Formats: sequence, structure tokens, C-alpha cells
Amino acid sequence: MQKAPYVLVFLAMCLIYVPRMFVAQAQAKQPEGYDNAHPRDQQSRLSDFGKRANGAHANGFEAFMMFSAGVLGSVLGKVDPRMIVGLGSAFLVFRCIYIALYLGNKPTLRSSVWTLGFLATCALLLAPAFIGG
Repeated sequence: MQKAPYVLVFLAMCLIYVPRMFVAQAQAKQPEGYDNAHPRDQQSRLSDFGKRANGAHANGFEAFMMFSAGVLGSVLGKVDPRMIVGLGSAFLVFRCIYIALYLGNKPTLRSSVWTLGFLATCALLLAPAFIGG
């Protein structure tokens, strides 16, 4: 259980790159092929699925920053590891659903699931202040 929080952070980092694989596929399907010299310029011109995948990828970085701070802060704050694992696992499940909804073009439901993941992150960030050891 002591190592589980660090595994959660690693898995959350991995989830950032799941949508990136779809971005690369969308770039490769462009008439000019994958532009490795200027990939960000090419990404900005993507549409539909590729654009949504790029949005999910970018949002992954945004979510990861606060999530990892919450997990590590909870560990340092001596929050019960079971709580950290529970909240962290919930976040990862919500992230997986969020990515699927983003790729599937379900914006309203996607935002609702994002909110659940955000609340799990907030709980991790606040846990050391209110229930830490």
C-alpha cells in the first residue's frame, strides 16, 4: 500500500499520452503526412476527432499537475493510504471515461465526468489539512 500512490501518479502520467496516440494518427492522415518538423502547427490545423484528441491530450497535462500534487501532498501529510488509493483510483477511472467521452464527442457528459475527477483531486489536496496524521 505504501507504493500504490506512486503507481497512481505514474498511471495518471500515462493517461496523458493515450489521446496523443490518436493525435499522431490524425496528423499522419493529413495530405502532407505527419509533420515532424512542425507538429504543433499541424496539430492546430486538425479538425473533428484529431482536434478533440489534441484537446484531451492537453487537458491531461492540466489535470495531472493538480492530481500529482494532491497525491504527493496526501502522502507527505500522512493521510491514510487507503483514502489516497481510493480517491486516486476514482480519479483514474474518471479520467479514462473523460478521455473516451472527449474522443466520442460527448461534451456535456464529458464535463460532468471531468467535474467528478476534479472533486477527487480537490479531496486529495485538502485531505492533509483536514484528516492527515
